[in-house]
Amino acid sequence: MALRLLVVDDNADIRENLRDYLELRGYAVSTAADALTAGHLLETEGADLVILDIGLPGVDGMTFCRELRRGRDQTPVLMLTARDTVDDRVEGLTAGADDYLVKPFALRELAARVEALLRRAHRGDTEKLVLGGLVLDLSAMSVTRDGEPVKVNPTGLRILRVLMEASPRIVSRAELENRIWGDEPPASDSLRSNLHLVRQAVDRPFGRPMIQTHPGYGWSIREPGEA
Repeated sequence: MALRLLVVDDNADIRENLRDYLELRGYAVSTAADALTAGHLLETEGADLVILDIGLPGVDGMTFCRELRRGRDQTPVLMLTARDTVDDRVEGLTAGADDYLVKPFALRELAARVEALLRRAHRGDTEKLVLGGLVLDLSAMSVTRDGEPVKVNPTGLRILRVLMEASPRIVSRAELENRIWGDEPPASDSLRSNLHLVRQAVDRPFGRPMIQTHPGYGWSIREPGEA
């Protein structure tokens, strides 16, 4: 199942732009224009992360975030605001936000911060690595992309784990072989063969490649279309 994001902003254009962009990256997205609707959606649908504007009508974003934390809701919150002073950022983080992004912002930066917050949230409790619509469940050793199960062999799972943990950094052949086989890599080019199988499973059925080859350097896994 795709990870669910809740976008809370009273600006309809911003809500729809974020919904369209994030859905293209494999998320399920709900939207709300005010804190009351946002609270109802959290109760009925839940969310893996909330993107929350400060300047909401009625109950503002700061107050809504404080109420979430007071109720022991630990859903990660990325706060959006037009305010850019140190005091404003401190107030947002003190209210319980996990990160703070100043408007106007690039959509790619927002996506990167969402990814970082989701990785942090899933690392300790659910043991999942998340990159857009790609999820590697370390406890079950299973993979899904855009909610669809992906079959990857054990060596492929180890390759995927190394690449996802390093993302967006390039991982060299030497590092990959060392992480997978230690000091005794196989005599044949098993790495390249297994990478091919991983690509066939993770990228080919979806038409948007995530695994990239960097000739002379190694491989990386990134959001589709990310340079």
